[in-house]
Amino acid sequence: MKYSKVYIESFGYELAPVVVTSDELEARLEPLYKTLHFTPGQLQALTGIRERRWWEPGFQLSKGAIAAGKKALATAGISPNEIGALLYTGVCRERFEPATACRVAAGLGVSGNAAVYDLSNACLGVLNGILEVANRIELGQIRAGLVVSCESARDINDVMIAKMLEDRSMENFASSLATLTGGSGAVAVLLTDGSFSKSGRRRLRGGIAQAAPEHHGLCLWGMTPDGKGGYEQSMSTDAVSVMNYGVELGRRTWDEFLPEVGWRETDVDRVICHQVGSAHQSAILKTLGIPLHKDFTSYEFLGNMGTVSLPLTAALADEREVLSAGDRVALLGIGSGLNCLMLGVDW
Repeated sequence: MKYSKVYIESFGYELAPVVVTSDELEARLEPLYKTLHFTPGQLQALTGIRERRWWEPGFQLSKGAIAAGKKALATAGISPNEIGALLYTGVCRERFEPATACRVAAGLGVSGNAAVYDLSNACLGVLNGILEVANRIELGQIRAGLVVSCESARDINDVMIAKMLEDRSMENFASSLATLTGGSGAVAVLLTDGSFSKSGRRRLRGGIAQAAPEHHGLCLWGMTPDGKGGYEQSMSTDAVSVMNYGVELGRRTWDEFLPEVGWRETDVDRVICHQVGSAHQSAILKTLGIPLHKDFTSYEFLGNMGTVSLPLTAALADEREVLSAGDRVALLGIGSGLNCLMLGVDW
């Protein structure tokens, strides 16, 4: 995948307002910790996550996506009428139908000839959405497109904490641990053909995708029968296997990615990875041979926000001038399934 006229024009994001510390989650799990003879502090020690943020109960996902989208449009000075495609790409969606993107489009004032739809691919959703819009821009079909997402971790955490207190086994704790890393947030990425601005910054060079679908059963989140004629949410993750197979998939993708975008390892100035936790960060950087100082993270205070994590972290890095004009930036995404997608941007 190579592009010659696609630019990341701007970002917009919303941080959820409720700060939830790892200590608070452990306090809720005190009966489990006593059963398993755990000492407090295990959650942060295992994940590197000090705190994460959640929306208030009942928060509408479209509300977060609309707020982030408005910020991206305002920053770029682009009217909603100029948007040729709007994609909502979150794991969390409001209903089976219509597409959550429709409610977001209505809230932003995007209509007319715009393509409006949802796209889902676990934690890679926003990156896949960027490619969808980039292809339309490169083909000359549209001048600008907006990719939005809003994720919420509150409900699934409440469900899984209740299950962990009911089944206080080590096996259940291990398969539920990844759920406790979940954070909430919203993000918007505005892409254009460069005709709205003369800056020429953040040009998308291209990328590569690799898949290992034989590992599709390692991380599962969805609705399951409750045995009473209804359904309930559940989530289970084989975190060790996800990391091991994910890192191997990342290595294969990295080897294909560098020649695809015309870079050598030493050419990469900065990387932004999907924000899983400290163990995953350490493993992937070591495997790819990327020095720690080239990475920028947000997981310690924001947790794993699914599709929102990587683009919101990139937005923070840009806002804080960690990413500078002319930097060669690699966006490295790995999602359950397993899928891996890496994009190169001339910042």
